Amino acid sequence: MLIIEIREGENIDRALKRYKRKHRETKLIRELRKRQHFTKPSVQRRNELLKAAYKQQKLANEE
Repeated sequence: MLIIEIREGENIDRALKRYKRKHRETKLIRELRKRQHFTKPSVQRRNELLKAAYKQQKLANEE
């Protein structure tokens, strides 16, 4: 559970923004979406290989 201490004289909107930033950094939403469905290990490996190939191609195009 994330705890954000509100500083003295701090606006609630600013504290909420800090909470959202901290929440985003924990990658909780990404993990929840990943667990919504099961992916076979073979499909997961194939996706990782495709992602790696895409990254290499993108780096090669930049140079």
